[in-house]
Amino acid sequence: MEEKLRQDASDCIKVVLFGPESTGKSTLAKQLAQHYQTVFVPEYSRIYAEEKLRFGKTLTINDVLPIAEGQMRLENKLAPKANKVLICDTDLLETKVYSEAYYNGVCDPVLEKYAIENSYDFYFLTYIDFPWVADHLRDRPHDREAMFKAFEDVLIKYNKPYILLKGSIAERFQLAVDQIDELIKTKA
Repeated sequence: MEEKLRQDASDCIKVVLFGPESTGKSTLAKQLAQHYQTVFVPEYSRIYAEEKLRFGKTLTINDVLPIAEGQMRLENKLAPKANKVLICDTDLLETKVYSEAYYNGVCDPVLEKYAIENSYDFYFLTYIDFPWVADHLRDRPHDREAMFKAFEDVLIKYNKPYILLKGSIAERFQLAVDQIDELIKTKA
């Protein structure tokens, strides 16, 4: 199982859109990938949850590791196809935050290990000033502040480089582009 959570080595710059649900991460990931003419790693937990829901099942703690494995499988598959930058709609650290939020503070120790060890160049923490958009999977409109704090706390705890993205999609996009451009310059 551990090898399924391990991040493959890659020369591309990896950035993560990170934060609570309904804060514009997926929209921004697609826009950034288009802007940089690169690929983005979709949020595997959404793919997985939709498949379970199709069969009338809900997620349990036993689904956390398969979700984490699927996320890393997608990232490792797409990283070699990246054009300088890989845009990640989420990562294992986000899976850890959700595991702890939904399952009484519990996170599998192997998931936690790789959530901390896997390396990304930068995180974009998406703020909750973005309007809540309900869908068939989102379920925490009243916990947004607590969830945001959990996301920010984990970035601080593990000393992950990040900036806060606030405002409209256009404002968030420009902040992210400015930061990614700087990363590209320093890596060149």
